Amino acid sequence: MWRRTYLLLVLIRLWFALSPSYLHPDENFQGPEVIAGQIFSYPVRHTWEFTSENPIRSVFPLWPVYGLPMLLLRWLWVGNGQDGDIPPVVVFWTLRFLMFLTSFVLEDWALDELINLDESVHRARQRRNALLLVASSYVTWTFQTHTFSNSVETLTVLWSLVLIKRITAPQVTLESNADYDRPFTVVALVLAALATAFIAIAIDTAFYTPEPITWTDLITNPVITPLNNLIYNSSTENLALHGLHPWYQHILANLPQLIGPAFVLIFFRPYVSLRLCSAISGIVVLSLIKHQEARFLLPAVPLILSSLQLPKNPTTNRIWTASWIIFNVFLGVLMGIYHQGGIVPGQVFMSKQPDATNVIWWKTYPPPIWLLNGKNEVLTTKDVMGIKGEALLEQLAEMATCDTPADRRSQEYLKEKNGAYLIAPASATWLDPYLSNKGLEGLRFREVWRYRNHLNLDDMDFGDDGVWNTLSRVIGRRGLVAWRVTKSCGL
Repeated sequence: MWRRTYLLLVLIRLWFALSPSYLHPDENFQGPEVIAGQIFSYPVRHTWEFTSENPIRSVFPLWPVYGLPMLLLRWLWVGNGQDGDIPPVVVFWTLRFLMFLTSFVLEDWALDELINLDESVHRARQRRNALLLVASSYVTWTFQTHTFSNSVETLTVLWSLVLIKRITAPQVTLESNADYDRPFTVVALVLAALATAFIAIAIDTAFYTPEPITWTDLITNPVITPLNNLIYNSSTENLALHGLHPWYQHILANLPQLIGPAFVLIFFRPYVSLRLCSAISGIVVLSLIKHQEARFLLPAVPLILSSLQLPKNPTTNRIWTASWIIFNVFLGVLMGIYHQGGIVPGQVFMSKQPDATNVIWWKTYPPPIWLLNGKNEVLTTKDVMGIKGEALLEQLAEMATCDTPADRRSQEYLKEKNGAYLIAPASATWLDPYLSNKGLEGLRFREVWRYRNHLNLDDMDFGDDGVWNTLSRVIGRRGLVAWRVTKSCGL
């Protein structure tokens, strides 16, 4: 029975992996967009982490995770007689499917290995509970199937623990399993670490140096991004730019947000293991840093869930199981389908608009530029985030084209040479008085596209609108809309 349940949960994981929700801008701007610009020559936008004087992001791990699949995809695409570059949306879905595979194969395999290597537990029961808890977590369905660096870190931590357990596990042929019985193991680890560090520094130095690098550059002016990252995050002034949090943010807010009812079991039904100790120590270290986001704890989630025991009392067990299902279904649907779900489809729509030369995105996450399929060579994308409505109208008035008879006829506007667009949530009620303008003056908005499965949780204004009115607006008017914006230019 549990195996069928597990396979069903794997299919749910795949379904969420192929849903176009957008959890955080970093899932694009810190990974796929950087490498896609290198391999396919898509015009891309590099964030400050890659453009500062002392860059803090390494491209070394991006190449095996995203670069190799992109190179393989390009080879298969050309080998099958396809003309031209690969559409970016094909690359996007390929990477999502790849993240599903790595989660399903490597994450679950590592957990199975860790449990089997732990001889002090009832393996069959612990293995079943661990795999089901991890497979039924919305974090596994959503965050772990998106292209986050934190998702890759989860796999790295798990397999590092597997390596540690294999090295320290008792050997039948040895009387003792102490490390000093196998000194070459330490030597091999040190040499492998040094070689990996050298290759990483060489790749990063080559990426961030405009001219071809030499051995002298590697010696005298290496780019060591982990060191830059450590220096940057050691400054409270720098972290204040991204938001400061109290030391207990991870423990009392972020972790319960990720594991819900399982948080209680840490205190009442834990199984003390290397996995649990690693998770707790990692959370403690991350709590020392004043900028704390929930996704930073992704590597700890499978470690914790695989180290818990379910309640023994049947009634308590049923109540806890019901709360676990409700928690994960709710957040799975919210984060895996609706959270900023229209941004990727919106970019695909804009890439197909022949007249589009200017577009403003308002009250959304920054859209991934690389999904425009080269359209951004003629299309200027402006992300204004949450600026005031009056300032938005001023910017729209500057870029809007003159209203013509073609703008009033179905699809005729696509033949125009220039076109201005606004993409914003349907819940942005501030625009309502302007959308119905059919007069001779002012801006005119023509709705040309709408995507229903989009929620903008950053547009909550409980203070001004109240709780009920805010939820009615954000949920009842969910969706992302594209308007073609024109203006009356007179005779």
